[in-house]
Amino acid sequence: MRKSGIFFIILAMLRFSAMAEEGMWIPMLIEQLNIKHLQDLGLKLSAEDIYSVNHSSLKDAIVQFGGGCTAEIVSPQGLILTNHHCGLGAIQRLSSLQHDYLTDGFWAGSFEEEIPSPGVTVTLLVRMEDVTKQVLEGVNDQMNQFQRAQVIKQNAEKLERAAIQGTHYDAKIRPFYYGNQYYLLISESFKDVRLVGALPSSIGKFGGDTDNWMWPRHTGDFSVFRIYAGKNNDPAEYSKDNVPYIPKKYLQVSLKGYQKNDFTLVYGYPGSTREYLTSFGVDLTANKENPLKTGLRQKRLDIMKSAMDESRLVRLQYTAKANGIANYWKKMIGESRGIRRIDGIAKKEKFEQLFQAWADSSPDHKARYGNLLPAFKAVYQRYLPVDVSTIYIVEAGQGIEIVRFASGFRELVKISKNKATTPDDILSARESLKKNTREFFKNYQPSIDRKVMVAMLRAMATGMDPGFLPDVFTEINKNYNNDFESYANRLYEVSIFSDSAMVLEFLDSYKASDVKTIDKDPVFHLMASIYARNDRDLVPGMTRITGQIDSLQRIYMAGLIEMQRQKVFYPDANSTLRIAFGKVDDYYPADAVKYDYFTTLAGVMQKEDSTIYDYQVDPRLKKLFAEKDYGAYADRDGTLHVAFTASNHTTGGNSGSPVLNANGELIGINFDRDWEGTLSDLMYDPAQCRNIALDIRYCLFVIDKVAGSSRLISEMKINQP
Repeated sequence: MRKSGIFFIILAMLRFSAMAEEGMWIPMLIEQLNIKHLQDLGLKLSAEDIYSVNHSSLKDAIVQFGGGCTAEIVSPQGLILTNHHCGLGAIQRLSSLQHDYLTDGFWAGSFEEEIPSPGVTVTLLVRMEDVTKQVLEGVNDQMNQFQRAQVIKQNAEKLERAAIQGTHYDAKIRPFYYGNQYYLLISESFKDVRLVGALPSSIGKFGGDTDNWMWPRHTGDFSVFRIYAGKNNDPAEYSKDNVPYIPKKYLQVSLKGYQKNDFTLVYGYPGSTREYLTSFGVDLTANKENPLKTGLRQKRLDIMKSAMDESRLVRLQYTAKANGIANYWKKMIGESRGIRRIDGIAKKEKFEQLFQAWADSSPDHKARYGNLLPAFKAVYQRYLPVDVSTIYIVEAGQGIEIVRFASGFRELVKISKNKATTPDDILSARESLKKNTREFFKNYQPSIDRKVMVAMLRAMATGMDPGFLPDVFTEINKNYNNDFESYANRLYEVSIFSDSAMVLEFLDSYKASDVKTIDKDPVFHLMASIYARNDRDLVPGMTRITGQIDSLQRIYMAGLIEMQRQKVFYPDANSTLRIAFGKVDDYYPADAVKYDYFTTLAGVMQKEDSTIYDYQVDPRLKKLFAEKDYGAYADRDGTLHVAFTASNHTTGGNSGSPVLNANGELIGINFDRDWEGTLSDLMYDPAQCRNIALDIRYCLFVIDKVAGSSRLISEMKINQP
């Protein structure tokens, strides 16, 4: 009776709950999962309109941009919109002091003026297919984690090869629900992507890192690119003969705007979430990993930003670097605060008590799941010291730029010591390294990196487990008495890696016998010691323990699904195409504080501060505001909206994702989350989790009225209110 009573209570508490606004759903499964619920909330589209392999659908207008963001096709000539911060790296690489596109912006006046962006790719999903049965063929419960992984790998590779034989497509099988399901994704990647429009930083980065992850936002976070294709509209390497890509589908734009509680749909490539972690995993992330990582990143940021404030050249060189470090630095701070605010670990522990009671309610459940939670506790205890040392190696040791640069020479050293290596092998390696050297030093300041080196080595010496410290620290203590500043100064005085001319001269005449010069170089020695400790000791330990955690997590996920049969589970994000639904909404971040759901251009002017780089306002924008010259882009209330918030569940990778209305029209470009809701990668809080989107009308206003690029406006299908 006691167990039956507990079981009844559990079922009552875990009644069907999958239809909240939480979740990142697989588009292919939207029909069977929750399309009716979405339509009840206001969606006017069918499941086939969202995802189809038989005819064009919304999925054909959504691309993965650069491997880490999302973009949307908005014209029949392959024009795409994404975030300014997603295109920032490409824009920086194309910039110089003579053509400072980061600061001043850029707008191509014709197709011929659009600038090739080497290294930028966009990927379109062709179709996806459930291949769980085929991938798990031959797998059994008697296998250990390594044996299981080997069988799955062999099966997956065989399926991938067969799926794209004779085509130009790519194939990748990805695990879902921690390896309880597998899907085959067929895609095509376009490598000729050209810059069409870049905002001046006073619009595209307005508010800088201060406003990042915060609401209210007034950042015009968008950039414009175009996909080019070769013969037959297929992907092709860059060629002047390539032509704009003709998409199967492109998004129509709505000028109608939005009201509170309006339905919204975000379609994109979210990177990573871990919603089904145990309390042990959440505690590790929020209370141990995040504080350590943010502390180390803070040191690097302080050094970089101090130099950026003093030099226009340094600001140009380090904007993208600092932005990359700061983005998740601030996110991790907010994530940990959010978990504490909702008492997330205690909530997880309370649920785990219910799970344990359910697992103990029958002999079959107990045999499969009864010992899971104690096993989790034990493995996380073993994981912690290895994890902490790995963070120091990656965030501190490999956070030193010259160390990462020197690591690129390891392959040259390896082949130089191999008697089978040919002169052509050496020549190829030399030319590749020369190219990398020019790219590295274009955006590098030794004086900044030297300070970073001192700070990072000092942090490692004082914070790491001595048993995991790289061997070079013994030498630094012996020869420099742990005076890291003197050590760093000496390295930069004698190392060839500290000067581009020295590196290029060395490579120009390099032959295999010169490998001893690299081996003896103090920077290469520092790098080798740091990487050796990681590769020799930490990576094997991390791999072994994470394999154990993954195995437990797979079984736990299966238990969660079995325990809550009435619930429809969404899989964690894994950089595959997903939809998230919600509504335009405000929120209350703290007692007696309410945030409205949109911002306006007036807020930009209120934040203006000419003495602070991040809060300088473009003169053209000021003039248009003074004249209230908003054209067709003003809201019905007469103001020009800049951004808005909604309750869509998003994460990294959703940057640049289209925000669609009930009719599937583009009303915004997702670019951020509110700081109070950044815990959503671990736990979703419907009261606080909000995605932040750029109002598409502000995007069009800037393109048309500020940039004067009406040719781009004429390409799009814009629906009037």
